[in-house]
Amino acid sequence: MLEKLKEAYHFIFEDELLKEIDRSGQLKEFRAGEMIIDFGDYLKSMPLLLDGAIKVLREDSDGDELLLYFLERGDTCAMTLSCCLGTTKSEIRAVAERDTTLIMIPIEKMEEWTAQYKTWRNFVFESYHTRLTEMLDTIDTIAFLNMDERIMKYLQDKAKINQDEVVSSTHQQIAYDLHTSRVVVSRILKKLEIEGKIKLNRNQIEVLDL
Repeated sequence: MLEKLKEAYHFIFEDELLKEIDRSGQLKEFRAGEMIIDFGDYLKSMPLLLDGAIKVLREDSDGDELLLYFLERGDTCAMTLSCCLGTTKSEIRAVAERDTTLIMIPIEKMEEWTAQYKTWRNFVFESYHTRLTEMLDTIDTIAFLNMDERIMKYLQDKAKINQDEVVSSTHQQIAYDLHTSRVVVSRILKKLEIEGKIKLNRNQIEVLDL
């Protein structure tokens, strides 16, 4: 596990802290599509992403979901930090976008390392800032882009996070993530294909315009 930690975080944390993370953390693996955190969970540890990718979703009062942002190797989720430190229930759902490996850090270590290691403290603050920026970007996307642009941006982001121009998603899954209807998604995807921006296959979409 230490080698994976060094690969993902050697440019952020010093060797001493990496060894502490290795000793204190719990390694967990999730298959693509598997739930990692659900709404209402009490969180006693925070995840450091060693490999793979995670999508983080928010739920409205009607039970509909909206994609907030993606996480990849070297990231953590600011929403889980807040829940851990405040001992409140999770307000997000985290799902493995592809096969993912995490190391879970106990809450008591989070607090201890914040006081002991400047690199850890900076990482936590920068993570808050990065996730806030991404959520503001999501708000801007909803407020200022039409649905054609939102779907195209979604496909481009998903292709980049998975490092594959072929996106494996059903029309219904895209509709869930973007809080719209499957009929609207199917119509727009066909339009984007005619425009030469994507190529539609069964349960797969090849993104031509990256």
